[in-house]
Amino acid sequence: MTTRTGRHFLHIPGPSPVPERVLRAMDLPVIDHRGPDFAGLGKAVLEGAQAIFQTRSPVIIYPGSGTGAWESAIVNTLSAGDRVLMFETGHFATLWRQMAARWGIEVEFVPGDWRRGVDPARVEAILSEDRSKSIKAVMVVHNETSTGATSRIGEIRKAMDRANHPALFFVDTISGLGSAEYAHDEWGVDVAVSCSQKGLMLPPGLGLVALSDKALAASKTATLPRSYWDWEDMLKPNAGGYFPYTPATNLLYGLREAIVMLMEEGLPQVFARHQRLAAATRAAVEGWGLEILCQEPSEHSPVLTAVMLPEGHDADALRRLILEKYDLSLGTGLAKLSGKVFRIGHLGECNDLTLMAALSGVEMGLKAGGVPHTRGGVLAAMDALRSGLDD
Repeated sequence: MTTRTGRHFLHIPGPSPVPERVLRAMDLPVIDHRGPDFAGLGKAVLEGAQAIFQTRSPVIIYPGSGTGAWESAIVNTLSAGDRVLMFETGHFATLWRQMAARWGIEVEFVPGDWRRGVDPARVEAILSEDRSKSIKAVMVVHNETSTGATSRIGEIRKAMDRANHPALFFVDTISGLGSAEYAHDEWGVDVAVSCSQKGLMLPPGLGLVALSDKALAASKTATLPRSYWDWEDMLKPNAGGYFPYTPATNLLYGLREAIVMLMEEGLPQVFARHQRLAAATRAAVEGWGLEILCQEPSEHSPVLTAVMLPEGHDADALRRLILEKYDLSLGTGLAKLSGKVFRIGHLGECNDLTLMAALSGVEMGLKAGGVPHTRGGVLAAMDALRSGLDD
């Protein structure tokens, strides 16, 4: 058994490290979730979540996960036999498609190479061809956690508008919220889903769903069965700061503190910090002479960077070596990317020094693992961070 000293470096793209402030906020006694003191907590997190999504519409917070939030989006707005448009941007887009199919939804799934986001022009073309307006929803992953590629949500909304199509607009911002720029109202999103353990810097256990008036109207006529995920059951008690069933009280304490932290820094500053750390990580990858999985520079993720290894080298073996030697956790390649890529998370509570430590661990691991590379990656990242500060 390996004896380790010092801190563990968690640089997977979620769960992300939980800040001390959030941990301390969660270390409180559970209170009566029907009592008068709870209403203040409930209102604080529900209103704070609206600020993070940048919406005036309701945000629902479930004891659950991002997958649960996905399901709530489907069962509250759609009916069996409805046709929806999805795009193969990576592993999580594929999982969302599988869930929709299980509910009897007819999915038009546009194939992709897992190396870029959704093409807004392709959205416009498909919707323009749908003269009968049979497509009920366009469903897009904002930040594809498996690939490190983002989709341009605002541009996709404009493409839908140019096509003059009434489809609902669904966005998975599970790994994007609180890290990558997201503007629910400005971008005209109808349903957005997220969770607690990514940019919100909490342990797993909460699923969040941001709505629109159009989505709420659709929920009145949708016919899929729903009980636990029913929006109406949540929204009624939420108006007073309460929940219809037992909430995850201590996670809500943590969420309240995480929202305070994000607003203290300021959302524009949060997004700029993530972009800066991502640029430094890409500089490191290029300095090592390795290839970034995402091929479209305008779609590079501020949340994570997926790195391809040369043919004949196993990314999972490299990750194991780095964990064993340097106590640094990196993200694995998922599904058809297994063994081909590793993912460096640079989200949440991450700053220049924590990132530089992680990149140093990767560079040492590349050498120890015999992976062909040049030794300039860490220096390139350092120069990029210095340049960012000078700017």
